[in-house]
Amino acid sequence: MSKTFLPLFLFSISLLSAVSAVARDEFQFCGFNSAKSNNNSNNNLTLSGVAEVENSGILRLTSDVHRLLGHAFYSVPIRFKNSTDGSLFSFSTTFAFAMVSEYAKLGGHGIAFTIANSSSIPDALSSQYLGLLNTKNMGNPSNHIFAVEFDTVQDFEFRDINDNHVGIDLNNLVSNKSVPASLNLKSGDTIQAWIDYDSARRVLDVWLAKNSTKPANPILSYAVDLSPILLNEMYVGFSASTCVLASSHYLFGWNFKMNGVAKSLDLSSLPSLPKPKKKNYAFLIAGPVSALVFLIAALAAAGYRIYKIKTTEVIEDWELVTGPHRFSYKELKQATRGFRDKELLGQGGFGKVYRGVLPGTKEEVAVKRVSHESKQGLREFLAEIESIGRLCHRNLVGMKGWCRRRKDLLLVYDYMPNGSLDKYLFNGDETMPLLPWPIRFRVIRSVAAALLYLHEEWESVVLHRDVKASNVLLDSELNGRLGDFGLSKLYEHGANPSTTRVVGTLGYMAPELTRTGKATTATDVFSFGALVLEVVCGRRPIELKAQPEEMVLVDFVWEKFAAGKWREAVDSRLAGEFNNGEVEVAFRVGLLCSHPEPAARPAMRDVVRFFGDEDPSGVPELPSPPLADGNF
Repeated sequence: MSKTFLPLFLFSISLLSAVSAVARDEFQFCGFNSAKSNNNSNNNLTLSGVAEVENSGILRLTSDVHRLLGHAFYSVPIRFKNSTDGSLFSFSTTFAFAMVSEYAKLGGHGIAFTIANSSSIPDALSSQYLGLLNTKNMGNPSNHIFAVEFDTVQDFEFRDINDNHVGIDLNNLVSNKSVPASLNLKSGDTIQAWIDYDSARRVLDVWLAKNSTKPANPILSYAVDLSPILLNEMYVGFSASTCVLASSHYLFGWNFKMNGVAKSLDLSSLPSLPKPKKKNYAFLIAGPVSALVFLIAALAAAGYRIYKIKTTEVIEDWELVTGPHRFSYKELKQATRGFRDKELLGQGGFGKVYRGVLPGTKEEVAVKRVSHESKQGLREFLAEIESIGRLCHRNLVGMKGWCRRRKDLLLVYDYMPNGSLDKYLFNGDETMPLLPWPIRFRVIRSVAAALLYLHEEWESVVLHRDVKASNVLLDSELNGRLGDFGLSKLYEHGANPSTTRVVGTLGYMAPELTRTGKATTATDVFSFGALVLEVVCGRRPIELKAQPEEMVLVDFVWEKFAAGKWREAVDSRLAGEFNNGEVEVAFRVGLLCSHPEPAARPAMRDVVRFFGDEDPSGVPELPSPPLADGNF
């Protein structure tokens, strides 16, 4: 190589490197046809979950299927810090999106612009976790997750301000700052969002509009130093998820730029969702032949409707607006193989529960078949489904949907492969091994968190009214989930629950229920106390075959605890393999919750705090043991 050519060659290489670096720091998508590929990965976008690019050029992150997530990241990592001094660069992005909800007024969680240290986010969960985090890494500084969430569900677990908000999330889904969205995010309309970070001022701004013009003032402005969150190189993209209620999340265009301002999108040049086709009724005014055809069709439709009313499902107007997904009877019959006895998981006073596999998604579900004779009672039950079906917490058995066929009401739940807690406590054998103490302690803490959510953190107060071991189910990892809301009641925060008939299970029912018939959060706390003692001792709350002094579990534990011999009350099958501090906390909490006076029982928020501290000294002193008449 000549001396004259060498500098020119090196200059060319340097120029190519500079062009490559610029290409990595700025990109534009006017539609996503250029990103489409058969293997969900190419030089433009890396897709995972159910995300896909449609033929129209629209990027769909999720569909209207429950509990799914979708990711779409720019395939090349972006350099966010100066390699010389480590200072953080500014960045700017804009994108156009739409959310089409399964039900017009109910969202299915949302979409988040995300900066992450990987183009795939392993172990992320759907539902309220938005496909970003999971139960174990919430708030962990090692996550290195930055997100701006556009959320359409109010999740009290994460202290969401409403069901239509924009929030800034740093390694956590409890937003550092959030504001009500200036637009209806779940309207189905195309919305453009702008996100700018000024590294010099350390300010993050977010704008929203339904047109191509960036508004003068942001709807959210947050002073924050992103240096601890963002590494030298990070991936930028989007994440979305669905829960019991689902939404389809769409992206139509996306511009991104480092150390500058991203160019606004021209919404008129982007692909858009197809408009519903208008129905053509011109044939109604055609000639006599058309009228005759119409008459025959009408008679056939009427006959078919009569046939459907007599043989299959009845659909009334009020059913069409009920929250959770409505399955067809045929679909659930096929899923359970005709409700065969071989698929029977269990049965109780409210019906039989079958294992099923949904024919479309091949997802395992549990189908409860309930028979209702009273039409008014059925309406009340479905009114509760509309609300309870929206509950979404990691320690609750999620309701996936329902079906009504004549007098049958079919409820569809998440399938819990390990069955109910009581089977492990009382039927221990080779097929149902004994639960070790760490799992037991984790289960009662999980149920406590679920009750806190029901009592204080959801939009209404939910009284479960039947907390017991058989209603605590174990998922594939033996995590506890509270289920069976057949007896539950709802009322507004601050209101008094109405007096009702006494329901529940002997041994778990608070003593005041038999006097007043009024269920309260305190009666749920009493049931939880019985459950805690049951789990620790491996004994039912009432053992009819036991000695008289040991028949009532809470009395037996009080006697042992007062004598300082509480270790003798622990399940002997554990053979002493347990944590003394955790067991003592569990005993103290169980006895406090079992106090005969409702006002003396702790609230579930305090119970969760006691379990979180795992320190017996943090639990209030217990009163003296009860007298024979049950009074302290």
